[in-house]
Amino acid sequence: MASAGDSGDDEVEPDDNLRSFGETVKASRKRAGLTQEQLAPLIGYSVQYVGSVEQGRRHPSQKFVHKTESVLDTFGVIDIAAKQLTRRRGLASWFRRWAELEEGAVTLNTYECRSVPGLLQPECYARALIDNVPPVVTPEEAEARVSARTERQKLLHRTPYILFSFIIEQALVERRTGGLEVTRELVDRLLECAELPNVDIQIMPTVQPVHAGTDGPFQLLETEEHEWLGYSEGQQTGQVISDPKDISLLHQRYAKLRIQALNPADSAGLLMRMRGSL
Repeated sequence: MASAGDSGDDEVEPDDNLRSFGETVKASRKRAGLTQEQLAPLIGYSVQYVGSVEQGRRHPSQKFVHKTESVLDTFGVIDIAAKQLTRRRGLASWFRRWAELEEGAVTLNTYECRSVPGLLQPECYARALIDNVPPVVTPEEAEARVSARTERQKLLHRTPYILFSFIIEQALVERRTGGLEVTRELVDRLLECAELPNVDIQIMPTVQPVHAGTDGPFQLLETEEHEWLGYSEGQQTGQVISDPKDISLLHQRYAKLRIQALNPADSAGLLMRMRGSL
């Protein structure tokens, strides 16, 4: 029988997504007329493991999902619930609300000075970032984070198009996170995304005496109802901003940043020269 730690995940604080999945498993188990004690040996997991999943305190392993679906014969309900859970699993808890808003956006503007935005990251660069920042995560959690970023990147190609504007610091490429080969793939990805009809990528030069972004990174998003919202993130925190005065301030800063950064054509030229020097 699998141990409680078989999936590589310890118990976590419940969130709405885990609770929802747990409730789906619980309802399916009860529909089958089974107790936790009866289900556990049928799927090869401990009663404690089953209980933790149903309470939303543990991320289920893929094996747990497949065995439970098979034994309870839920016509795909548990599989579908697990896929929805996986989409959110690799996202930080404070970012999930903004990720949901992204999916309904018509415009998304991003200024970033810490790392290349997740929507533009090749897999190797995403892995390098995950490996660099403590604490060390399990291989399963690393895969979940990479998968979540890859899933979000589908927004770049979704129709009707979302209009994207990215302003990123030149230093983010020059840092060579992950080494030369990773940086080559990063520049190639940036140039590839810059060719999309709905994506503008602007590079902020390393030497720029007049800079409106010194207070840090932020994002602005326009909803389908043409409401503008902002997002600001720090260490282990993230905040969705809705106050009109704050949104106006962020618009002013972003407008300045667009003028101060290289235009998209010059940015692509700089990236190509950087690529040639790698």
